[in-house]
Amino acid sequence: MAVMAINRVGVLSFAKITGIVGAGLGLVIGVIYGLIVMTIGAALMSGRGGPGAGAGIVGGLFVMILIPAFYGILSFVFGALYAFIYNLAAGFVGGIELELTEVGMGFAAPPPPQQPWAQQQNPYQQPGQQQPPPPPYYGQR
Repeated sequence: MAVMAINRVGVLSFAKITGIVGAGLGLVIGVIYGLIVMTIGAALMSGRGGPGAGAGIVGGLFVMILIPAFYGILSFVFGALYAFIYNLAAGFVGGIELELTEVGMGFAAPPPPQQPWAQQQNPYQQPGQQQPPPPPYYGQR
């Protein structure tokens, strides 16, 4: 078990990640709100068909584009601000301590490369004996 601390966070790196996560969250929220606005606009068009009713459908599409962009930009800005303030605070009181344990590797190292058949050592062959010919190869080379 190892105890490690995060003493510094890359401001731009953290801001990019929070911006992308914020845009993804904004996409989900934007689609929900956009569908609500479009449904209200379609209901207004079918009910009385006024000139403002079509704006509901266009507004719904506009909301689906604007909210993810707005959330992404705000998340980027506030992520950069948060990382900057974290770096200042970590300089005074130290970083966040993490307790880590090794869980093992999910893969094994590949085996070493094999020698061609004619160059492999035969454990039953005496030094100076002639090598037997390789077996016939019927595949493509």
